[in-house]
Amino acid sequence: MESQVNNPKNITPDISEEQEIDLLELARKVWKDRLLVLKWCGIALVVAIVVAYSIPKEYTTTVTLAPEISGTSSRSLGNMSALAAMAGLRTSSGSSNDALSPELYPDIVSSTAFAVELFDVPVQDASGELQTTVYDYLTAHQRAPWWSMVMSLPSRLIGWVTSLFKSDDELVNDEGKVDPFQLTFEQSGVVGALNGRIMASVDKKSWVITLSVTMQDPLISATLTDTVMHKLQNYITDYRTNKARKDLEFSQKVYEEARDNYYESQQAYADFVDRNQGIMRKTMEAKEERLRNEMTLDYTLYNQTAQQLQLAKAKVQENTPVYTVVQPATVPLLPSKPSKMLILVAFVFLGGVCSVGWILFGRDLWHQLKMKKSKK
Repeated sequence: MESQVNNPKNITPDISEEQEIDLLELARKVWKDRLLVLKWCGIALVVAIVVAYSIPKEYTTTVTLAPEISGTSSRSLGNMSALAAMAGLRTSSGSSNDALSPELYPDIVSSTAFAVELFDVPVQDASGELQTTVYDYLTAHQRAPWWSMVMSLPSRLIGWVTSLFKSDDELVNDEGKVDPFQLTFEQSGVVGALNGRIMASVDKKSWVITLSVTMQDPLISATLTDTVMHKLQNYITDYRTNKARKDLEFSQKVYEEARDNYYESQQAYADFVDRNQGIMRKTMEAKEERLRNEMTLDYTLYNQTAQQLQLAKAKVQENTPVYTVVQPATVPLLPSKPSKMLILVAFVFLGGVCSVGWILFGRDLWHQLKMKKSKK
């Protein structure tokens, strides 16, 4: 019984000793073929250098915007209410919910309609030799590593062959105005490329908006980033002031009509008084009083519409969002991609792991397979 109880205690040290012996044996085995490991790492280093310098450089420009805080809009609403009270008008005391939340700004930037609006944006590279549009730059002036050119050769060959069988009408339609509802394959590819190169994010705590654009040319990257920023601002401004601008147009129309009616009634009253001076008749007095009342009524309407017009103008101004550019667009000096050091480290590490795996397991497995084939 005692020997059976003591056996498990004696087995554990033996197992640990065998594991230590195995680890030491593996380490000796790797150290014995350390030249092979260095050779594989050297080959991986050469491959990494080729890969790192074959990938085109990418430049990233980032801007940050601080939008108008909610407290400002509340104060604006209070100022508008005070102005309306002075004009003798009533406004709704309830706060309106803005359907265009800052959380939707990234969706706006990545939408197809927004990307299509960037097709015709003129850009110029840093050297000044290339002046084109964003669409032409992405379709005809993009550099790619040599292996992607080789891999895309069959698809390009197929596209060239199919273009030979296209009719002239189809070619004209492809070169016409871009329709976001029905894009061609090439246009859809440009939209996808823009969505992959334009990034937008919103900090949910501070509502700070961050826009970044990555391009192969630093000047084009900065130019497109600035354009995206202004287009997003204009889109949000148009959305938030749309109803207010329509109300302003209506108030302007009503004001002009009331003004013309007042001028006409004033002129009619003045003409009547000039023609009938010194005539004391009840009918004349009654008509003069009627014209005077019409002129007074038209003046009251004219005065009210003028106040409403001023209120509508103030409403447009109050609904216009204000953005503070915290970090403006600047031309980047250093590329953001590729990270050559990271590529070198990754390839050398991968080469070392593969060489160690070959020494410990791969070589023996290869010899076993060769022996099985020779026996057959």
